[in-house]
Amino acid sequence: MDERMIEAAQTGDINLLYELILNDPYALERIDAVPFSHTPLHIAASAGHIEFMMEMIKLKPKFARKLNQAGFSPMHLALQNDRTKAVLRLLRFDEGLVRAKGREDLTPLHRVVQTGNVDLLVKLLKVCPEAIADVTVRDETVFHLAVKNDMFEAFQVLVGWLIRSCHESAERWEKELLSWVDIDGNTVLHIAAIRNRPQVVEVLLGHLSRDQINAKNLEGLTALDIQSQYPWNERQADRIIDMLSKAGGLSASSSSLPNTSISSFHIESLKEKMPWFQKLGTKTGRLKRGISYKMRNTFLVVVVLLITITYEASLNPPKMPDDSPSMKYQVSLSQDQPLNSHTFLHKTDINTAPIPSPPATDVSKKDYWTSNHSFLVLNMFAFSVAVLLIALLLPYHPFSLLILLPLSCCWASYTQLYASLCEFSNKNALLSGVYNFSLAMLLPLLVICGTIFYFVGK
Repeated sequence: MDERMIEAAQTGDINLLYELILNDPYALERIDAVPFSHTPLHIAASAGHIEFMMEMIKLKPKFARKLNQAGFSPMHLALQNDRTKAVLRLLRFDEGLVRAKGREDLTPLHRVVQTGNVDLLVKLLKVCPEAIADVTVRDETVFHLAVKNDMFEAFQVLVGWLIRSCHESAERWEKELLSWVDIDGNTVLHIAAIRNRPQVVEVLLGHLSRDQINAKNLEGLTALDIQSQYPWNERQADRIIDMLSKAGGLSASSSSLPNTSISSFHIESLKEKMPWFQKLGTKTGRLKRGISYKMRNTFLVVVVLLITITYEASLNPPKMPDDSPSMKYQVSLSQDQPLNSHTFLHKTDINTAPIPSPPATDVSKKDYWTSNHSFLVLNMFAFSVAVLLIALLLPYHPFSLLILLPLSCCWASYTQLYASLCEFSNKNALLSGVYNFSLAMLLPLLVICGTIFYFVGK
């Protein structure tokens, strides 16, 4: 790099920068041609010259992610020199710079955790939440780095942010990152035990399951083994051992600790013959994953329209034949008074009222059922298939249960309407009730099973 270009970047002189470009239009191109180079943006970021820095980004946006010969990006250098304003200004240009991997795969977020700057840590997590899942070349998470660098406050902030996050991947992060193993097989709990950090152990025990507490590293040691064998501080070691024991922590040599790992159970399950319901679930899952979100939304709209049409048709079926009882009410109007002044109801005499013969009524009902049987059956079939399609199209998620429970009640009410239209006799009333109850419970059962699969299978 030209000495005058270095001088312009160090002093933040934008006029000198354009003077150099005027004399040599390819000055920045030659710098960019070098795979790993210390660009003017690196120099300006280190010095905190924000105006020069942003002018350089406008001219060469690729410089923002370029690594120098030491393996650092401009944001890495700004953090190393405590140029917080420069860091925040770079984030306004590209939020993804938080995840820019530098030397040993360390990201700017990793660097902030190592230094313990909790204010900047919160800002980086707010700008780019996904950065919390990045690991170093040694498979260390931000939680490993916080404990290894004795940054307990940063560790507390990370855990607090993780359990409060509403990001779509937050639940998976909470389950995986706190029990993540580094290149040596050590979880964060192992690191806390090695470094005698009872405060960290106390926080972790509130978020780990018993299996995660008793995880073994590559040396075959649990956190309790490490703390028992390497007690740097006897007083703190006793406190940690007590906490681990109360939380169900075991030694690797304990007979209560199963020798078979979780992965071994998974391997054995893969060797077994797949049952029919698992095959069905696999095929359904593959079909659902093969449908794009746009196509799924289109299907849901069509299915909802189909449900609306079929339900509306059930509310307006072909007219039932007149089956009124022999006791009828008629309206009599006085001849002498104006209309509605002495309107009254009177009951016709049961002896003089026309009584339809029972055989005629039975025949009428029979004709009605014969002529409209296809309509009722097809309408019921279309409604049921549409409801089941909604159950299949909705993703496996707890909120799906909230959607399908009222839908199942609607289905139950529909079957009741279908039963009344079909004129079930009294002797079939029990069978009709069982039928309706089974249909009403089918959807919630399917969704509960799907929700269990969602939690267990991920």
